[in-house]
Amino acid sequence: MAKLSRWFPETETHPTPFQLAMMVLSFLSVIVVLVLTFAKVDEETRRLLLIIDFSICMIFMSYFFLNLFRAENKLQYFQHNWIDLVASIPAIEPLRLARLFQILRVIRLIRMTHSLIIPMMKQRRQATLASLLVAMVTILTFSSVLMLIVESGVPDANIHTAENAIWWALVTISTVGYGDFYPVSTAGHVIGAVVIICGVSFFGVISGYMASIFIAPDETEKLELQSKEIKCELKMAIDRMEQNQNVLLAEINHLREEIREGKEDPRP
Repeated sequence: MAKLSRWFPETETHPTPFQLAMMVLSFLSVIVVLVLTFAKVDEETRRLLLIIDFSICMIFMSYFFLNLFRAENKLQYFQHNWIDLVASIPAIEPLRLARLFQILRVIRLIRMTHSLIIPMMKQRRQATLASLLVAMVTILTFSSVLMLIVESGVPDANIHTAENAIWWALVTISTVGYGDFYPVSTAGHVIGAVVIICGVSFFGVISGYMASIFIAPDETEKLELQSKEIKCELKMAIDRMEQNQNVLLAEINHLREEIREGKEDPRP
């Protein structure tokens, strides 16, 4: 167990929303790899899955190097998280040997699933950004793959390549709708309608998030404001205590003076 913990250390007790997002993307990448390995798909769908897998791996690598740059002890971080870097090797055809490391993505998933319940509401902005990242990748992946599958072989179809499917998904999610690529089958229309609804919701969340940045106070600002209020209340309480102490000392001194005067001039 000691050796295993050395090479596969446990994650933090309370992971961040971005760590949860990386776990979800890991699950998505495992699905893509399984489809590439065992499913019989046409060449364009295979190319599309390779592009998606490469994009997800770039997100993993960016997240790894960002954390490595922010880590205080970079050597220790690399020793404890080297599996994340190795598991981020993309499944590119010339790198066939790298496919041996794709099983490590499953290990990445297992490492992170034991701590799914996290205090998300305490990190609202990180949770929002992580959710947007996962939503964008997930919508692009499923919409482009499904559209390319249902439109292949359909008469008068104009979505034939992986690039066409990705471009259509991007344009549809952004609700721009150039009209250069569009579905012609009934299943394609259903998928397009779902993607449009998801895109409207997606950019609605982005608009609300951007508005909250400029309108709603930041968590640090709230904490600073609360600390200032607490300090002011404590200062006022201390001032009142000092005033009461001064009053009590004055009364004690007055009583002492009266007692002293009574002793010096006793009545007959």
